[in-house]
Order: sequence, then C-alpha cells, then structure tokens
Amino acid sequence: MNRTSIINQPLLKSISHPLSKPPNPNLSPLQTLPTSKPNPLYNLLPHTQNPNKIVNIICTNLKNRKSTLLDTHMIPHMGTQEISRVLLRCQSDPFAALSFFNWVKKDLTFGPTVQDYCIMLHILAWSHKFSETMSLLSELIEVNKSKDGKISIFENLVMCSKDCSWDPVVFDMLLKAYLKAGLVRDGFVTFRKMVKLGFVPKIVSVNFLLDGLLKLNRVDECWGVYEEMGRIGVRGNAFTFNILTHVVCKSEDVDKVNTFLEKMEEEGFDPDIVTYNTLIDSYVRKGRLKDAHYLYNIMYIRRVTPDLITHTSLINGLCKEGNVREAHKLFHRMVQIGVNPDAFSYNTLISGYVNKGMMQEARALLHEMIKEKVAPNSFTCLVLIEGYKKENKLISAVNLIVELQKFRISVSKDLQTDLVVALCRVDKPFAAKSLFERIVHDGEETNLQIYDELIVSFCRTNYVNEAIQLKDEMFFKNVKPSLTTYRAIIECLCRLNRTTEGEIFMRDMAEFGIHPDATICRSLVSVHCKEKNINQAEVLLILFAEEFQLRYNECYNEVFKVVCEEGDMNKSLEFQNRMQRIGYTPNGLSFKYAIDGLLRTTA
Repeated sequence: MNRTSIINQPLLKSISHPLSKPPNPNLSPLQTLPTSKPNPLYNLLPHTQNPNKIVNIICTNLKNRKSTLLDTHMIPHMGTQEISRVLLRCQSDPFAALSFFNWVKKDLTFGPTVQDYCIMLHILAWSHKFSETMSLLSELIEVNKSKDGKISIFENLVMCSKDCSWDPVVFDMLLKAYLKAGLVRDGFVTFRKMVKLGFVPKIVSVNFLLDGLLKLNRVDECWGVYEEMGRIGVRGNAFTFNILTHVVCKSEDVDKVNTFLEKMEEEGFDPDIVTYNTLIDSYVRKGRLKDAHYLYNIMYIRRVTPDLITHTSLINGLCKEGNVREAHKLFHRMVQIGVNPDAFSYNTLISGYVNKGMMQEARALLHEMIKEKVAPNSFTCLVLIEGYKKENKLISAVNLIVELQKFRISVSKDLQTDLVVALCRVDKPFAAKSLFERIVHDGEETNLQIYDELIVSFCRTNYVNEAIQLKDEMFFKNVKPSLTTYRAIIECLCRLNRTTEGEIFMRDMAEFGIHPDATICRSLVSVHCKEKNINQAEVLLILFAEEFQLRYNECYNEVFKVVCEEGDMNKSLEFQNRMQRIGYTPNGLSFKYAIDGLLRTTA
C-alpha cells in the first residue's frame, strides 16, 4: 500500500469531519485541535497544580517515564480533548502513547472514545507496531459492539488521519480484525469503503473476506469482491482461486467450471490438486460422473497427480450409481500408482458392496483392511452389521463381531446391544444371550431393556427355564424386573400348562410392587377354564378384584361361560351373584352365555 498519496481526496472529504478547522501547514497537529477556554486564574497556581497545564504535565511525566502521570486532585480536570492532545503529542513515542492510553482506560472514570482509539491505532500502525495494532483493533470492535448505537470505526480512522501521521495498512488491518471477530458483513462493508476511497487491501485480507462470505453462502458478494479485485489491481493467488472454486460449486452452476479454469490460466495460475478435488467432488455430488472422470483424466494430462481424496470421491460416485465393480477397479488403480487407501476409502467401497447385498466381497475388503494395517472404525462395523441385518443374516453379524474382537478391534457397545435386540426379535435368543454375555464380560453394565428382550424371546420360543434363569440373574445384579418380565414368563408357563408356577410368579411380582395386567389374568384363568377347574379360576378372579382392584370382564366372562356350559342355572346365578358382590359387572356377552346355558338345560 502507498501512503496518503493513494487516497481519493474528494471522497475522503465527503465522509470526514476534521477535528477542527483545516490544519495550517505552519502549525503542529496538536495546535489545530479545538481547546476549551483556559481559566486565567489557574495560572496563579504552581505549574504542577495548574489545570491549564495538564497536557504538558502528563507529557513531561511520560517522557521521564514516571509511574504517576497526574496528581489525584488534577484528574477531575481531564476531558476527552486533553486525552486526544496528549496522544497527538506522543506520536513519535508509541510506548508513551500506549502507556497513557492504558492509564486512561484503567484510572479515569470515563473511557477513551472511539476517536481516541483511532488516534492510538494510527500511532501504533505508523510505528509498525502491528501486533499491538491488531490487538487494539479487536478490543475496539468488541467495545463498539457493546454500544447501543454502533459508530463507524472506518470513518473515524479516516477523520483522525487528518491530524496525525498514519499508514494505510491500518485499514487493511481493520478488515482483518472484523473477519477475525466473525463479523463478515462489517468486513465486507469495510472492503467496499476502502475500495471507494482508493485504499488497496492485501490479497491475504481479500482471501479471508472471500472465505467468510463463502461460508455464509453469499455467492453474489464473492463474485462482486472478485470483480473489484480485477478493477483495483489486486492479483489473486492459488488460495484465491481455490476459494472461488468452492464458490463456483456452491453457485449450482457447474457449467462455469471450464470458463473459470481458463480464467485461472490467463491469470498465470495452474489449477492445483485442491482445485481439481473440489470440482470433482462437486460433479460427483451432482451425479455428473462423466464430467468428474473427464477432469480426472485432465489431471494426468496437466501433470497433477490425483491423490487419495480424488480417488475416494470418484469411488463414492461409482458406488452411489451401483457400479461397484468399476469402483473397485479404480481402487486397485489407486493402489498401483502408490496412493495408500485409508479407512474412509475402504469404508466407501465396503458400503458400496453392502448396498448391493454383496456381503462376501464386503467381508473380503474388511480382511484386506486388517491385513494392510488400516484399522476398521465404528462406521466399518456399522455398515457391515447393518448389511447382515438387512440380509437377515444376524448370526453372520455375530460371527463378524467375534472375529473383529479376536483382532483386538473394538466394536461399539451400542452396536452390539442393537444386534442383541435384533436377534431377540427374530427368535434367536441363544445367539442373543451369547453376545450379551460377551458385552457383560467386557465390562458393560446390564440394563432392564436387554433382559426383557431376552426373556420375551426365550418365552416366545417356549424356553421358559432359560427365561427364569435370566430373571434370577437380574435379582443378583440388582436389576428390578418389570411387568414385561413377569408377563412373558407367566404367559409362557401357562401355555406350557405350568399354571401353579405361573401363580407363584404372580405373587412374586406383587412383592416387588408390580400389579398384574389383563394378559396375566387371562393366561392364568384360561388354563383353569380349559381344565374345567372352576373353583381355582374363581379364586383368581377374587384375588385380582380384592388384592389388586383389577376386574377384567373378559376373564370373568370366560369363567362364567364354563359355569353356564355345565347346565346348572342355580350354580350359574350363584356364581354371578358372588362376582357382582366383589365388583364384577355382567355385560351383553355374560347374558348371552346365560341364555345359551338355559337353552342347553331345557333341550
């Protein structure tokens, strides 16, 4: 950047209001500042106590490096004008100026104004104290953000340049500071103001701005900045074009790519690996695999060697199209040219085979990974196990986990738990239990959900003894059984005509504070009804009503039906009366059974 000679003077005047009248070339900047009218009576006081001499006193103390800049009784006479005058007097001594500025922030009841900050920034930038300049700019941006009405830092910097030595680099640093603070919009406005006044930002700052706008999806503004670069003579570099490559891709107009590549070459930049990878990835995501392969071939012509990212993008595209064989050929070609695959590239190809249901080929790739010492990760395991689940080959999934553990490859506990549940739900409880025991052996805490899934699965397949063993195991591991636990066991026991044991479990659950439900009642009552054991069925109905306050008409009607079928109407009416006394209410089905019994009696 040039210094003041590059400023667009008419535009500068249009936005700036000097601190006073236009400076007289024969006067110093300090003398041009407006001053309050001095009180002549103060001149009768000693020099060190004269408020009219505050600026001189402070400057003298700063020059002599004194720790006390001003006596306490003089501080109330300090104002914003005095702060600005001291700073301007210290332009040639940035250390003294910064010491005074920090003293103002710390010891005065009012802080420095934005104008004071800007004078200090000019002093630091002119003295090439760029680290301190950037730090103070960041501080000013934060201070300005907290104000009710934001003040234009850029315009204040321009105004203050009228009265002190300055370096245009401060405006470039302001642009960087805004972007560093994540204020991309403010950075963009600052860029436009800089260009309007003739300040030329550095390419590094422009790249930061382009990257910030890209992340906000402000594609049009990106191209606007790029056009301004050409107009003001800022030459882009490789980073610029790589950022603009992403802009091209985000604009959803991939047809611009060839034009853009030609423009890069005109500017003297050959597209590098990052540029090609970005474009190929964009083509792949849009399903334009032919164009992606065209660029891949162009890379060899232009002597840009495709890397792992290039190949993985193309492999991913081929797999998405279902062309997994071609993807594997490209994978082999990648290895042949010396590019070592990583877990991501292996996972991409494995996922392609899994999606085609080619589990044997996917498993072979897993073995190849292990052989090449590329550690499978959680995604590898997930893809393969989900593939086996999709093919209803859950036992193969279990065997895979066992195999991986033999190779000391960790498999997510959540993934194993999900597989236990899946095995239970397809009635493979023994395989599920075996896997569950592995999980527990590895230190995973047991939980009620898994126990319930296992018990339900064992009971559904009539392995009730195994279910009971698991229920006992729950007791020893302080896992409280649930209604689901007891319901599955009791229902299975009743189905196997082990009603007495079922009733024992019902009493056991009551001790745990768990009330039976309609399914348990129906299971127990149904068995007694089938065996014509009406007395025991009635005992259960009474138990449910009086102990648990549960009165299920479905169970009552089932017993009542058996009673009526015996053809003894007196017995039927007596049963009905006993049931009504404990809260059972006959319904339409009850009366139907009574009528059927009466007809049977008169037949």
